[in-house]
Amino acid sequence: MFTGIVETVGKILDISASGHNLSFWLEADITRELKVDQSMSHDGICLTVEAINESRYQVTAIEETIRKSNISEWQIGKTVNLERCMTLGGRLDGHIVQGHVDATGTCLSVTPENGSYLYRFSFPKPFNHLIIEKGSIAVSGTSLTCFDVGDGVFSVAIIPYTYQHTSISQIKPGDLVNLEFDVIGKYIARMQAFTVATKH
Repeated sequence: MFTGIVETVGKILDISASGHNLSFWLEADITRELKVDQSMSHDGICLTVEAINESRYQVTAIEETIRKSNISEWQIGKTVNLERCMTLGGRLDGHIVQGHVDATGTCLSVTPENGSYLYRFSFPKPFNHLIIEKGSIAVSGTSLTCFDVGDGVFSVAIIPYTYQHTSISQIKPGDLVNLEFDVIGKYIARMQAFTVATKH
């Protein structure tokens, strides 16, 4: 479980394929604090630390993760947002994020706003019911508030700190991002659908 508050960023050093899986070696300033079997969010994707070698560590994505996220487009040198799982008793500064990517979205535009940045994204319309005005959404693992929500589109405003300390600054029009919709909204939508179905 995560909060969507990016802790630091990591750099991809190596990528290898094995069957349908993709393995990545990354370098990060928190590597020496990690342990094998630890869950970490990588641009919103929950991956397990498999090996550690000084300042580098390895994770692997399986076919399901590759199919639902943008991880197949990752390249050596790419910077990704990192967050270790939350601890009980800590502050929930963002929102509840599971690290389970629901879909990818496409960046439509990036507009500087005199110090902040306005990002516009499109997403698959079947997920329309899971996003609301001023609701929470995780974009590449970053907890953000969406607004100007339309049919398969939404906007987010990025403050200077987030722009400078996450991989958001690398996103440009046409890029795919990982999206995770609010888990509470997903449960509510599921319960409503179940209630309607049982009435018929």
